[in-house]
Amino acid sequence: HDTGSLPEGKVEAIRAMSERRGMPFEWAFLLDAIQAERDQGITIDTTQIRFRTERRPYVIIDAPGHKEFLKNMVTGAANSEAALLLIDAAEGVQEQSRRHGYLLHLLGVRQVAVLVNKMDLVGYAAERFGQVAEDYRAYLAGLGVEPVAFIPVSAREGDNIVRHSPAMPWYQGPSVVETLDRFAHLPPPVDRPLRMPVQDVYKFDHRRIIAGRIESGSLAVGDEVVFSPSNKTARIRTIEAWNVPEAPERASAGQSIGVTLDEQIFIERGEVMSHLEGAPMESNVFRARIFWLGQAPLETGRQYLMKLGTTETRVTVEAIERVIDTDDLSSRPADRIPRNGAGEVVLRARRLLAVDEYESNPATGRFVLVEDYRPVGGGIISMEGYPDQRRLVTVKSTNIHAVGHAVTREARRARNGHKGGVLWFTGLSGAGKSTLALALERELFAKGYHVYVLDGDNIRSGLNANLGFSPDDRAENIRRVGEVAALFADAGFIAISAFISPYRADRERARRAA
Repeated sequence: HDTGSLPEGKVEAIRAMSERRGMPFEWAFLLDAIQAERDQGITIDTTQIRFRTERRPYVIIDAPGHKEFLKNMVTGAANSEAALLLIDAAEGVQEQSRRHGYLLHLLGVRQVAVLVNKMDLVGYAAERFGQVAEDYRAYLAGLGVEPVAFIPVSAREGDNIVRHSPAMPWYQGPSVVETLDRFAHLPPPVDRPLRMPVQDVYKFDHRRIIAGRIESGSLAVGDEVVFSPSNKTARIRTIEAWNVPEAPERASAGQSIGVTLDEQIFIERGEVMSHLEGAPMESNVFRARIFWLGQAPLETGRQYLMKLGTTETRVTVEAIERVIDTDDLSSRPADRIPRNGAGEVVLRARRLLAVDEYESNPATGRFVLVEDYRPVGGGIISMEGYPDQRRLVTVKSTNIHAVGHAVTREARRARNGHKGGVLWFTGLSGAGKSTLALALERELFAKGYHVYVLDGDNIRSGLNANLGFSPDDRAENIRRVGEVAALFADAGFIAISAFISPYRADRERARRAA
């Protein structure tokens, strides 16, 4: 196949260079952009080269495999729709082969073919190919990845690259090029909820244009949209595009556009535009499955800059729940994740973020961690066990006005002999928080204090009887209790609260209410 992208005489020049150095000619030299790559026979940086089959054009992103250059491998794989994983037939499935499979899983590359290369070094033995293929198939199955093909090849000799090789008559599957043509071109995710991270806001003539790239879904003029996490709403007045004869009425995933709104609201870079229905979750804490590339290990308590879409914010590693061995996918508790390691962590931001779970929207469900201006890790988001905090901060009531009291706080304090307040007891079930709260209530009452205990079981039998024990319901349970406790405190009582409230955000919200 003629790539159509090689300068005239390129192949001849590389052949001549190989002869001068006494080195065998390698087709890989065509993709090696750095002299050290040709000298040492390894790929260091990514290289792109174009070619065309009878069916369609392709761009090959040659990515490094050595663990010292995994950042470059991630850069290449993150931009791909499909992957060809190469395994040395003589060496078999190595640690880096498993690591590459795990990285592709994290990056969401689901179309994979495995090439068992250098079959000429093992005498084109079918038994060796079968052994390597079965070993790797079992590993990928643990990740939920099903390769479309395992192909025995010899890249140097061209065996099974374009057409079937007579050196391996026992192999009846597709060649590499035939496999490429079987990969499906991934359509833009227009069927997913609308997500447009705001890139910037521009002022042209009388228009304020909110610009960004639609990562998923579609929108039309007149649609009502919400910007998260500010929760400001408006309608699309116009859709602006560049180098088009007239302004479009619709736009969809993959397009970079601008929009104007029917009212002037303050929007900043980092907000995510969506429809009201199917808006992203809002949270300042989430779980993540992460792959670590930093020189120093990832540790609990460390802070990093997180890039999520167009959002940049500081996050703290609140917990490392487990470290994953990419060799056999086993996991174990740990307090750090070493370089080139993987694990599951809990990250906490200083403010609410608009987030999607990776499984529901891959484009907006993955992030990068940066330290000293260098990417040190990447991961995918899971909200398992954590509530959507959007409804906890969204004010739906309108046309309401605060009503004061005829009795001031100072007057209540003078009458009661003490000021109001909230004491919040938290802990796991059976930890003794209700026992302590009741004992404290008894002692304070005996000393003349106006005091009352708000206990979880009592509240759930009345005010919160309609709430279950899902993360969202637990968060709403604590929100309501916090508001009730605040009313007690405002009335001059000492409210003692005894609740299972593991989420720091819920406790902070209750503290602000009080």
